[in-house]
Amino acid sequence: NCHVNRFPIECTVDEVFYKPGEYLNASLDDASLKNERNLIKITSSLNDKLVVTQVAGLVARRIISYCNSGEKFEQGQSYGIIRFGSRVDLLFPKNFRILVKKGQTVVGGETLLAGRRTLSVKA
Repeated sequence: NCHVNRFPIECTVDEVFYKPGEYLNASLDDASLKNERNLIKITSSLNDKLVVTQVAGLVARRIISYCNSGEKFEQGQSYGIIRFGSRVDLLFPKNFRILVKKGQTVVGGETLLAGRRTLSVKA
């Protein structure tokens, strides 16, 4: 139920790609591949590559994104909305670890979803 969409990390927008599609219930696994969506490829300030995807749902049929390639954003800064709320998918590299639990309620702009793994250093 994402209404206002925020960047999960300080970043630069690399590419914004709109993909038309269906309007399945956003809670279905197929929604990420079949529904109307807006993919935003970003690079963090530490050179990590991430993708945030705004996914329209059964009722939410309006994705609004106001970010463009080359623009810089702070962590938590808004980049778009999905009318009536829907779903945002976040893909991040393996050097991140998930901090939330399945089914946990998260709060936009407050809950930490994932963090960089620290490197082990041997003496």
